[in-house]
Formats: sequence, structure tokens, C-alpha cells
Amino acid sequence: MADLARLALEDGTVVRGRAFGARIADDSGEGAGEVVFNTALTGYQEVVTDPSYRGQIVVMTAPEIGNTGWNEEDLESPRPWLSGYVVRELSPVVSNWRSQTTLDRVLAEAGVPGIEGVDTRALTQKLRDQGAMRGIITTLAVDKCSDAALVERVKRTAGLEGRDLVREVTSAATYGWEEGSWQHAQDTAARRSPDKHVVAYDFGMKRNILRKLVDSGCRVTVVPATTSAAEVLALRPDGVFLSNGPGDPAAVTYAAEACRQIVEKKVPLFGICLGHQILGLALGGSTYKLKFGHHGANCPVMDLSTRKVEITSQNHGFAVDVESLRGKAELSHVNLNDNTVEGMRLGDRPAFSVQYHPEASPGPHDASYLFDRFMALIEKHR
Repeated sequence: MADLARLALEDGTVVRGRAFGARIADDSGEGAGEVVFNTALTGYQEVVTDPSYRGQIVVMTAPEIGNTGWNEEDLESPRPWLSGYVVRELSPVVSNWRSQTTLDRVLAEAGVPGIEGVDTRALTQKLRDQGAMRGIITTLAVDKCSDAALVERVKRTAGLEGRDLVREVTSAATYGWEEGSWQHAQDTAARRSPDKHVVAYDFGMKRNILRKLVDSGCRVTVVPATTSAAEVLALRPDGVFLSNGPGDPAAVTYAAEACRQIVEKKVPLFGICLGHQILGLALGGSTYKLKFGHHGANCPVMDLSTRKVEITSQNHGFAVDVESLRGKAELSHVNLNDNTVEGMRLGDRPAFSVQYHPEASPGPHDASYLFDRFMALIEKHR
């Protein structure tokens, strides 16, 4: 019989289910985080290894998770970063020719607790109506910690606002990246030769961003989040990239200052997700926390320059305040669900950014043209 697990929320809700992954049976605070829902139908492996989920418990709306197992090629970082995982059903069968192990085993080895057998639809509706909230997953027995005591533990945990989680996920040192997108039989004959040097800030970067830059003909140097603008400019980049990442963008003040100095030097710059928010802060704008954020692979966005609609992959809990950037940047993309800012560009300097993930993984490739746009910007300002 499977171990019992509980998910407690700060509003007093306690959900029971079956444990998988790591067993958290003490009061150490592990398994605690902000509970959010993800609407992607596929790509659970990429979700689990996305550093942007640091400090969060993820509820998957797809009813069955784990059916394709786990492989090394699809990792977005070396390890899972999320605090917990909630699914309707953990598939008892793994069926994929590339699978090397199981989701259950990976989470157990990483110390990440999971809970299955949960009505994820009802839980998602609660988060949609009331907003993302703090939670804890535990296998601690009820006679050792009552539901009421568990909820009190949740209320003592920290939220995401004001927290700099970038320092917890960024690389420790500068390194080069040469791997392009995975292809069957590793047929790389069509890949462009690296004729541009891009320095990429790692705020919690997904690997597929780096793969897309290599596919676009870039020699990529990855630098830690705290790298100064002077150190980046000393590398003589043709372009600078600002990555995705977790936590509150307003807490990453060192990144916004470095970005401001790079923009002033008119070096071509492209930001994604947290990188987009950091660019907004560097321009003197502000950010705010969304009610429940955007987490999924099916979010509609309009490119205002072409009026075309893209279905996009997204993962963020904060957004840029468009009014705070009036006269400083031009709105380029808008979310068709809630009209939040999804992209901006500068008219007098070679910089632009998007809130969503054009590199996908998981998700559609509708917005992959943005990497070509970055390459064109580099060529124009070389």
C-alpha cells in the first residue's frame, strides 16, 4: 500500500493522496512552496527541471503524468528545482524508447515530494479563483502533525515576493556552451557555423535557450547572474542575452543595474521571461505579482507588429507594469487572455524582450522567429 501524503494550503485546505518521489516525514520545511498550476498537456520532464520553478509546488492539469519516463536529452537543467509535484495520476507504465528511468525515482533522488490521487481540476479552480498560495507536501503521519498544525506550518513559510531566488539557481562560474538542438541520429550538418559571440546571463536558464542560440550560429558564453556589466563587455560580445529565472524580479537589483549599463552601451540585447522583467526594471519601470501567474504551453499572444497570434509556452508569476514604461519602451506583444505585457522593444537602442518562452520545451514553436530577430539585430549593429 502506498504511503499517504497531504498537501496543505494557507487557506486551511488539506488534500490527501498517495505519496511518490521523496518522502517528507518531518517538520524541516522541505516540500514547502508557492502552489501554482501548469496547463501543459506534455513536457512534464522539462517542467520539473526548469529552474524558474524554484520555490514552487506545481499542480499539473493533465490527468496522467510520467507515462514517457525520463531521459537525459530533454533536461532543462541538471536537476529538479521545484519544491513539490501534484498530479491526478502517476502513470504505472513507462512507454518510450528514449526513457532511462522514471519520474518517481528522479524526484526521490532529488528530495522532491510528490502527491498523486488528487482532484487536480478542483485544486486548479481554487488557485484560479483565490490565487496562488503557499503550501506544503508531507508524508508526516496525522498523529504526529494534525491538519491544523500543518496549516500553521504553511502560514510560517515565506512567499515569493521580495525573495532573490536567482542566487540559488545560477551557475557558479563562467562556461561555454556548444550543444545544439537534439536531432535524430545527431544529424548536425545543417547547423550554422558559429559566427556571432553571445554572452548569456544565467538567472536560472533553460538549456533549450542555449541550444537555440547555437542553432542560430552563436558561440555562447554563459556567465553567473552577479556578473558585472564591465566583465560582460570585456568579453566583447556581439550580443547579450538575459535568461529566465525564478522569484521576484524586483529583488534582483544587481542584474537590473548590469542590464542598464549594457543597454547604455547599445550592445544588442534580448531578454526572455525574468530577463524581460529585468530589462523593464533597468529602464526605470516596475513589476507586480500576478494573481496566479501564467504556467503552461497554450497561452495566446499577439505580436502587435504583424497582428499574428502565437500559442506560447509561459512560466512566470510576475509581470511588467506597462504604464511604468510609458515613453521608455514600446509594447510589442500582448497576452490575449488578460492583456498583460508579453513583449517590448526600445526605439533608440538595440534591445527587446518577451515575457514568454520562444524556445518552448515544452510547448509550440510559433515564436522561434524571435531568435532570428535577435540575430538580425546583431548583424545590423556589428
